[in-house]
Amino acid sequence: MGGEQRYGAIEAGGTKWVCAIAGADGTLLARERLPTTTPAETLGRAIAFLRAAGPLTAVGIGCFGPLDLRAGSPTHGFVTTTPKPGWTSVDVLGPIRDALGVPVGFDTDVNAAALGEWRRGAGRGLDAFAYVTVGTGIGAGAIVGGRPLHGLVHPELGHVRVPHDRARDPFEGCCPRHGDCLEGLASGEALRRRWGRPPEQLDEPAAWTLEADYLAAGLLNLICALSPQRVAVGGGVAQRPGLLEAVRARVVELNAGYLAAPELTDASAIESYLVAPALGDRAGVVGAVELARDAAAEAAAAPKDA
Repeated sequence: MGGEQRYGAIEAGGTKWVCAIAGADGTLLARERLPTTTPAETLGRAIAFLRAAGPLTAVGIGCFGPLDLRAGSPTHGFVTTTPKPGWTSVDVLGPIRDALGVPVGFDTDVNAAALGEWRRGAGRGLDAFAYVTVGTGIGAGAIVGGRPLHGLVHPELGHVRVPHDRARDPFEGCCPRHGDCLEGLASGEALRRRWGRPPEQLDEPAAWTLEADYLAAGLLNLICALSPQRVAVGGGVAQRPGLLEAVRARVVELNAGYLAAPELTDASAIESYLVAPALGDRAGVVGAVELARDAAAEAAAAPKDA
């Protein structure tokens, strides 16, 4: 494609979509936020935004899920079993790729955020890095060996099981599939249902001590399973003043000296291990730009038909 390369990016969340245009070096040139409404309306508005930017080299999409990421699957690029009303079995990748006719990189929103932080933020220079979001839901993305982790499906930290002391916390959990999984106990929605008001209006110390305990247990599951060299913890709930500090202290306690790395045994060393995202709330859309850049590079390297 002639002229300067320009990339389209979409951070497709369950509440809002952030659409962006980036230049050849990945610098964001324009952004627009769209509410997540019906699939037809939301996809249509996103496509209109990207078309209005003129010719694009490629597009990257980091999408809420669960997703089908299996190449060759008849539902590759679909949202699958999401609790988001109206979005189950919706094709997100196909309409955007067909409308724009350019290579499209597609991954989970948290894998995209992990990629953005790994290339341009808190994960730079590392071989294994994880990004965790704690907001309306809970999710995690991981970079292992320089690539987003997929495997059988993709990481789903929000649905791991954590200890649930029902005497201390009789709340049944709010996950429609699993009840008291990590997301069901510690997401923003769980906080709202348990305490009767949204997290930003919640000031009871007991609520945040419980939240720190659940998040620390979930993070230790992630750390034991994937052994990331650093973990960035983002999302609206995670921005609560003092929460990350409480989670760090609890992770050290729960580890109980078993994993001997100083980052998990020393109260000061863990400050550079469990960190806030360096990109703040731009991690997802920056990661979507990186998905687009990768898709363009893969298309350029692919053998051309004779």
